[in-house]
Parts: sequence; structure tokens; C-alpha cells
Amino acid sequence: MKHVTDRTSNPFGMRPPFDRSEGGSHAAVFGYGDANADFHVIGDHPGVHGGTRTGVPFTETDAGEAVQELLRTVEFADGPADRPRLENCFCSYLHMCTLPGGRTPTAEEYDELERFFDAELRAINAHVLLPVGERATDHVLTEYTTQRPRLDVDMSKLHARELRGRGFMVIPLADPSSWSADGRAAAEARLAAVLRSDYRQTKGVATLVG
Repeated sequence: MKHVTDRTSNPFGMRPPFDRSEGGSHAAVFGYGDANADFHVIGDHPGVHGGTRTGVPFTETDAGEAVQELLRTVEFADGPADRPRLENCFCSYLHMCTLPGGRTPTAEEYDELERFFDAELRAINAHVLLPVGERATDHVLTEYTTQRPRLDVDMSKLHARELRGRGFMVIPLADPSSWSADGRAAAEARLAAVLRSDYRQTKGVATLVG
């Protein structure tokens, strides 16, 4: 049963355990979008995919804006670039907290926030997970599928490919900094094809492919 809420940002009231942000930055870039979504887009951290100033995932940075443009193409997003309206789509990061200089979190910092990410992912309970970039893809394949031991996390090969997880369809996306015109077109085509399919049948099915 889907969670019913009209809150767009941080719909489940997550309270991360630390604030290491710089002045003028949001302490965290919380999950954002439609809490009843079928599609969950998963980024890395605000320093890569943006939101330190807006508080919204996939804004500000070139990589973040490229992901948002993809969502607009398949009609998941419209409205202002710094606070888009999302329908049937939720966006969040493995590591939600902002860090000085947009630096990469340490392994310990990722571990500290993993339970918050996992709780929100399970609360959203989407049918389709779209991890963006190598770290997010590695984490999703490890934690939510049985396929990680059989796959190399080579994003040039995994980009826009359908994989079945433990109750999820997983469609990895290479980080937008590496997208060619063909790479973007492949992502658009894959999402359009999934939207035309009966993707909801994937929920609860632990089918393995590849």
C-alpha cells in the first residue's frame, strides 16, 4: 500500500545525524518529489548532483540539470528548474548531507546515512529504481538485487539496461558527464519503453536476467 502524503520535500521527516554544511548551504538535500511514485531516481551526493543552494536533488550542477532534463523529456518533471514539479517520480541521494566544498563523503559518512536512504527507498516502494553513476549503481545492485557478484559495474555497458532486482526493476544510468547524444537517446528510449509496458508486474518478482 502506498504512503499518502502531500509533502514534496522530505515527506517522511528524515533527520540526518550531522550538519557539516557551509554557510548559505542547506544542511541536507532531502528526498523530493511524488512520495507515491513508481520511479525512484537515485543520485550520489549534493556535491555531484546538486542542491546545496536549492535543497532539491538534481538541480544547480551540470550533471543534475542533465538528469532533470531527461525527466522532463519523459514528462516526469515540469515547472521551475530549481524546484520542479515531479509526477510519478521521486529523487534522492545515497548521501543527503552537504559537505564543505562539495567534497565526496568518506566511507564512514556514507555508512552513517545509509539507513536513512534505505528507509526512504522502502517507504517510497517504487517499481523502478534508476541509480545515476557508478557509486549509486553499485549500491543499488548490491543491496536490492542478487546480481552484483555476476556484474562488473561498467557504466558504459550497464547504461539504460533493464535489470531485475528483489522486487524492483533497476535501470542504471551513467553519470551525465559521460553522456553522448546516443547515451541520452538510449536513456530516453528505455524510459519511454518502460512507461509503455506493464512495469508494475515487476513488483514482488525476483527475476534474474543477464
